[in-house]
Amino acid sequence: MKIIVTDEVAQEGLALLQNDPRVQLDVRLGLKKEELYSIIGDYDVIITRSGTTVDKPLLDAGKNLKMVARAGVGVDNVDVDYASAKGVIVVNAPFGNVNSAAEHTMALLLAFCRNVTKANGSLKSGAWKRAPFTGYELKGKTAGVIGLGKVGGRVATRLKAFECEVIACDPYIAEKRAHDLGVKLVTLDHLIRVCDIITVHTPLTDETRDMIGKKEIAAMKDGVILINCARGGIYNEEAMVEALESGKVTGAAFDVWTQEPPDSEVLKKLIAQEKMIVTPHLGANTFEAQVNVAVDVSKEIIHYLDEMPIENAINIPRFDASLMGQMRPYLNLVNVLSDFVVQLVDTNINKITFTYSGSIAQHDCTPITVCGLASLLNRRVEQDVNMVNAQLVAQNMGIVVNEAKSTQSEAFSNMITITIEGPGEKRLVSGTLFEEIPRIVKLRDYQMDFRPEEHMLLLAYGDRPGIIGKIGTILGEADINIGSMNLGRREKKGEAMVILSLDSAVPPEVVEKVRVATEANFIKPLYIATAKNA
Repeated sequence: MKIIVTDEVAQEGLALLQNDPRVQLDVRLGLKKEELYSIIGDYDVIITRSGTTVDKPLLDAGKNLKMVARAGVGVDNVDVDYASAKGVIVVNAPFGNVNSAAEHTMALLLAFCRNVTKANGSLKSGAWKRAPFTGYELKGKTAGVIGLGKVGGRVATRLKAFECEVIACDPYIAEKRAHDLGVKLVTLDHLIRVCDIITVHTPLTDETRDMIGKKEIAAMKDGVILINCARGGIYNEEAMVEALESGKVTGAAFDVWTQEPPDSEVLKKLIAQEKMIVTPHLGANTFEAQVNVAVDVSKEIIHYLDEMPIENAINIPRFDASLMGQMRPYLNLVNVLSDFVVQLVDTNINKITFTYSGSIAQHDCTPITVCGLASLLNRRVEQDVNMVNAQLVAQNMGIVVNEAKSTQSEAFSNMITITIEGPGEKRLVSGTLFEEIPRIVKLRDYQMDFRPEEHMLLLAYGDRPGIIGKIGTILGEADINIGSMNLGRREKKGEAMVILSLDSAVPPEVVEKVRVATEANFIKPLYIATAKNA
């Protein structure tokens, strides 16, 4: 395998490749675009950082390229979609900086608690003062970790080493993960109320943006300490200014900002706060992290050579043509089912079971399982999950994935069932294909029959006259058109379940109106992105 390195990459990583007799490694730094285009066709792999743009012209010129290896986290300089279309695997190193980020979190926390920056400045100015810099111990404090992934887990371990009582909030991990770390999983509301120290380690998503705002800060203990080494925007920065000025928050330490470099007046005011420790996004900025990312991408290349699973692939590689020919009609079905059922789960996922019934069970269903798992996990984790890394991601999250088969099927020639289990919760959906169009035929123990659509509303309620009319009236008043409706129930005037296909999304306030009017015991607006292609 011929590999070209076009940007500065730590030698420790390249050494892994140089010592492999299967690899010819060429380090060619500072190439002009035209020079790179003229030689890239001779190489199987290109290793880059941010200095090389792997765009359509380069990918077209790289007629033998099998992999783009980005020695770092971001892939903004890689046209991933076009690489996928060309069958080129794109890998990165999203976890090479995990330890650095965890250590930086602790560094900021300790720097605040022991007044390190203020004392340092005072002594350098020629003063010898001690009393003004009396600080806080971590021992005995209750510390809350929001997000118990790779960084959050390491922070929790370090806080325990400082003899903190550590609790955590993360609805997307299995309970086993928290148990293994020796921390207790609690709700976000509980964590906010009881903690002396709160640190966040989540991605920035629509769900986590402004997750900690005025309302949440008001519910906290007086004198709480807040840390952010994750993403700017998880804490509402204007609310942080007010909390620091009022004294509600004793102090904070931030490494990340909604604008980088910070430019808004709110950010300038926040950064200038006397009770803030601030750094310019240094969480991953260590020598060791640079070595780690080089080693990580080099290992991925070796895994590819050894035909082993690739953990950090951004896109989906090509599968054996004969296998894909057998499974292709069901890949879309399992994507739709996964996209549907995962939105019904509000707790941690402990176990996922894919069950295949009918003639499909005679075949190797692993590609379908992995495809469905990837679709499901993509709604749960920050990193890109695909058919290459889905099983490894689930394993790292402590999720048990099972596959069951039966050549017998009660009502359909082929059926796929996905069952998700969590603490005190179990969700089940079954689907089949009618003329290669996905249809859902079972929800929990209700027999249904509907085609998943982009926008849907699912609710369960006590069956009684007039409920359907109330739902229609509320949606009509909100100018939301109902495309179709499917109703399931086990007995008259028992529990009923209705699924509505809608022309547009249902705003939260409309969902709440429907819930109140129907006295629904379960209601969930659904967005099935995969249904657009079904």
